[in-house]
Amino acid sequence: MDFKYEFFIAGKTRNKENILKICDIFDKYNIPYYCFIKDEASMGSFGAEGLSEEEQMKIFESLDLRSDVVVKIFKDDLDAERASRNLLLVLPAGKSGHMEAGIAYGWGHKCYAIGETEGTDSLYNIFEEIFKDNNELEEFLKNYK
Repeated sequence: MDFKYEFFIAGKTRNKENILKICDIFDKYNIPYYCFIKDEASMGSFGAEGLSEEEQMKIFESLDLRSDVVVKIFKDDLDAERASRNLLLVLPAGKSGHMEAGIAYGWGHKCYAIGETEGTDSLYNIFEEIFKDNNELEEFLKNYK
């Protein structure tokens, strides 16, 4: 299979600042990736323009699960995940990020994580490596082929 992206970056919107710093590392090494935070166009309009990010998240979280906006984001994310060779889960992550990691693992994609885990969890063995910080990730990406 030809992959459009080397990495699918998963995490939670409330961790946006850290995720964008990680995106900068991928940009530095010209490694193609998909990041839902950078693909804000997929969010569409749900009446939250001009509000703080936290207010936008609260409005989004109150949307019906089958609303056009939510279904579009779901489809866009899965399409991008399918088109990615690897997944990087940025911790702390919510339910969605962990589900995306499970999907990627089920598809046979290599999975990585970055950040502190809340404790030992046997299922974290799906990750090839858990980087403790951006420096460790950058060292890995310097040699990524």
